[in-house]
Amino acid sequence: MAKGETVVFIPAWNEEGNLPAVLDELAEGLPDADVIVIDDGSTDETAAVARGHGAEVVSFGENRGLRVGIAAGYAYAERHGYEFVGRVDADGQHPVDELKRLLDIVRAGEADVAIGSRFATGDGYEAYRYVPSRSRRLGTSALRRGMRTVLGRPFLDATSGMYAANRRALPALAIPYTSAAPEVESLLRLRDAGLVVAEVPVHMRERASGESKLRGNKAVRLVLTVVGTLLLYGVWRRMRRT
Repeated sequence: MAKGETVVFIPAWNEEGNLPAVLDELAEGLPDADVIVIDDGSTDETAAVARGHGAEVVSFGENRGLRVGIAAGYAYAERHGYEFVGRVDADGQHPVDELKRLLDIVRAGEADVAIGSRFATGDGYEAYRYVPSRSRRLGTSALRRGMRTVLGRPFLDATSGMYAANRRALPALAIPYTSAAPEVESLLRLRDAGLVVAEVPVHMRERASGESKLRGNKAVRLVLTVVGTLLLYGVWRRMRRT
């Protein structure tokens, strides 16, 4: 059984340099939340650092990829009876006070899932506060058009990894992912499950240290693959209705 009602999980692969600050910030900002690090076969001291900072650790014997780590985090939460789940990345980009805002929205029953968006606007969250690289900008534009077509609504930051969810959403989120972009697949699953998803403006930071594992041509290829997946998904849904 869960120790509390809320757990925050962190997928991590070779993040020993960034994890201490992330875990310390979580301990200060969400002291009542349990913290789980999903160690995706790291070859550095990621697991030891996590345990040293009081986090539970689920370790894979080899690197299995982000989509496996995300499903494992939600499955852990479901299996241990948590009512609310947060997810942040291990690289320090996601401020804990913003995650707390997302969790408050979900706890208040305003949404089943709240997703932090770099591109949504609101009071204190001006437009164009986050400027992606040219390659990411082109890919993001194509991805937005695909998301609007499939979801029937605009979604500005479909690849965001900052999530808060309630227990109703866990059956959809904990199933193993097949797409190269599990966050996009999550949105499709949540839509099919009839759950309420809120895209919430947040501030994000630059990666604290190290290099992004998704950059340059690799990022472009991923987005193009996802757009193709979305288009095929839209065709499949239309065929189901006929």
